[in-house]
Amino acid sequence: MKWDRYSYKEIKDRVFSALDRNIRFGKSEIMGLPISTLDPNVFDHKAAMEAPFLRSMLENSNHHGCPTMGIHGDFFQGTEELELEAIRICAEEIMQGKPGMQDGYVASGGTECNIHALWIYKNLFKRKYGANSDEIGLLYSEDTHYSIAKASNILNIRSIVLNVDEYTRQINGLDLIEKLAWAKEEGIKYFVFIANMGTTMFGSVDDIDRITMLLDNEEVYYKVHVDAAFGGFIYPFVNPDNNLNFSNKKITSISMDAHKMLRTPYGTGVFMIRKGYLDYLSIQEPKYMANKIYTLSGSRAGSNAVSIWMTLHGYGAEGLIESASKIMKRKQSLCSELDRRNIKYFHDEHMNIVTIQDKEVDYSLMEEFGLVPDDHDNPKWWKVVFMDHVDESMIEQFLDFDSI
Repeated sequence: MKWDRYSYKEIKDRVFSALDRNIRFGKSEIMGLPISTLDPNVFDHKAAMEAPFLRSMLENSNHHGCPTMGIHGDFFQGTEELELEAIRICAEEIMQGKPGMQDGYVASGGTECNIHALWIYKNLFKRKYGANSDEIGLLYSEDTHYSIAKASNILNIRSIVLNVDEYTRQINGLDLIEKLAWAKEEGIKYFVFIANMGTTMFGSVDDIDRITMLLDNEEVYYKVHVDAAFGGFIYPFVNPDNNLNFSNKKITSISMDAHKMLRTPYGTGVFMIRKGYLDYLSIQEPKYMANKIYTLSGSRAGSNAVSIWMTLHGYGAEGLIESASKIMKRKQSLCSELDRRNIKYFHDEHMNIVTIQDKEVDYSLMEEFGLVPDDHDNPKWWKVVFMDHVDESMIEQFLDFDSI
């Protein structure tokens, strides 16, 4: 990872230059778009004109296509170029893709990214192999984010949920083999495996090499999508030699959420996929569009893409690595104290989540620090998420609490 850190002035100058290259509502003669600046009677334009992100929100750029598939001739080319650069950093620097060999766009979040990936694979299986929906199955662990079950329902693809070990949170290999045998008997021929880079509850990371080896041994046809919505902006910075990225030929697509560890506004996910796969989207383009869409969402707020670009360059690669290191040191201080007190917990050494067994936690501790259970009706685990605001003093207060 080697992209540069910019000063605030450099960020401001670059964003303002991009905005000036967009159409300027009120200054350009634009009569054909159902969009304008945010209402100045409600939003104070003067106060925001010197703040790059706020100005990008007010000027209300509309990114409606996939920037890696072409942005020339569009009304908002200036800020779309910032989105294109942000996608390049995520795909090539963080997720180790080859230069120019990934497509992607800034989506509304991990849920959209995951649905988008599975939509592409469903179309691939149908168009290339003549598959029916009943012949396609989604393989994922029981700890996987609910968006995959949502995608299964929307796309009418069968879910195959895999059991995990209670303490390692890794997929049970025997259960995978047995369920593959069942799936074959049910006529399922094509599979998508969802590999987790940090599950929402445990921060667990699937052993991709072990799972793909089992899939290969069972001689099934499959694609791999990595759900890195939680771990994408922490795991690669802490564990740069990981194999859950585009350097692994088994992996085709990845989703990330910038509004978690990168702390951009909500509604800023990143979808990425290898070149060529977007061609499997079966959509009829309206003739009034200058460029093809290739995205699940239609209109997208350009300011969200600007916020990712600003944060990536506000820190630079070295700054984000340093920030991740500080967070992990604070997490380790909690783990060390839990070990000293013989309190049982789970964590992945490269993730910023510690999940404590329910019998070790009093409900008053949960209420005081806003811990989240795995099941609100019958909790077995409670999770602590280490974000930037969870500092040493907060950890000390947590450990000093009477009920732990």
